Amino acid sequence: MSSQRPLRIIHCFRSPVGGIFRHVRDLVMEHSRAGHEIGILCDSSTGGDHEEALFDDIRPFLSLGLTRVPIRRSISFSDMAVMWDGYKKIKSLRPDVLHGHGAKGGVLARIAGSALRVNRYRVARLYTAHGGSLHYSRSSLVGQFVLRMERLQEYLTDALVFICDYERDTYTKRIGRPRTKTRLIYNGIADRDFELIPTRSDAVHYIYVGMLRDLKGPDLFVDAFAKAERILGRPLSALMIGDGPDRDRYRDMMIERGLGKRIGMLPAMRVQQAFAMAQNLVVPSRAEAMPYIVLEGLAAGKTLIATRVGGIPEALGKDSPALVEPENSDDLARVMAEAVSIPGWHETAMPPVSQIKQVFSASVMAQDVLKLYQELLEEPRRKKPDSAT
Repeated sequence: MSSQRPLRIIHCFRSPVGGIFRHVRDLVMEHSRAGHEIGILCDSSTGGDHEEALFDDIRPFLSLGLTRVPIRRSISFSDMAVMWDGYKKIKSLRPDVLHGHGAKGGVLARIAGSALRVNRYRVARLYTAHGGSLHYSRSSLVGQFVLRMERLQEYLTDALVFICDYERDTYTKRIGRPRTKTRLIYNGIADRDFELIPTRSDAVHYIYVGMLRDLKGPDLFVDAFAKAERILGRPLSALMIGDGPDRDRYRDMMIERGLGKRIGMLPAMRVQQAFAMAQNLVVPSRAEAMPYIVLEGLAAGKTLIATRVGGIPEALGKDSPALVEPENSDDLARVMAEAVSIPGWHETAMPPVSQIKQVFSASVMAQDVLKLYQELLEEPRRKKPDSAT
């Protein structure tokens, strides 16, 4: 396919929150500016005012529209109706590319794309896990089922896109060596994100920014905060910024430990606003792929304290003193205390912003993804002469 012909691209994913939503928004804007037609199909039951404002930002770039249908997190019988409704909508848009993100988005994009193939309609089917199902373990029955389903779906996949080395290695370890085309394309952030954000005069010592669910470790943050106070022998302050299903439970946890006045809670907001509230950004996740909050924090000149999970060491550096052991609030507390008590700790622990910009650029990410789309759509044409001989 000629690179001059505009492509019709549809991104499918479940929840319009967090890193997947950020990833898709960047691709939408970059590819739309390059002259391609873009659409989104995602869940209608998640997200709030913050997410609606983010949708408003990209609506001018969605020439193929925004389609929202109810997509549950867990597997259910309602998925069949969603698949059928999604397929009908996708078919009417006649896409050249279907790119699924996350487990549910990956299933929808690949099944819909394969159904179009049965009808002799050429469409490229891609899948990016963004962690998702790769967090499951083979040691559980649910994990075995999910990972086997991922393996079976390779037959419906033209290319797997991995957003970091960790994700690629984990896929091979838990699912098997891929039997389809793969490409490593790092998450990237836009040039506008590489702007230092100074802290406000009323800044707190630490912020947590993200979904309020156990996978992201808010409970570890609360526990480590209390321990850091004991290490330093003085009261500290923090904010937890975000929304999620376990918000009330974390609030109760803070009150029970007498921390309700020293750890505040605010709803989800744009990261630029959040970053102004503290210099030290804590990412205590139990599992990740390549979280955008880490890249955004580094680009804004924040001091990162993060667990050694997923692709985070690929951004901070595998030997960074800012990395702590996952599920270890004692280790997290130690580094949190060091970050606010040791002069010059930021300079020794953080990679140069120029290094982050060189590797994790949204424009490079979008160019590489577009190149893969075009490569996949060219393949059948290249194969035709061989089949005729």
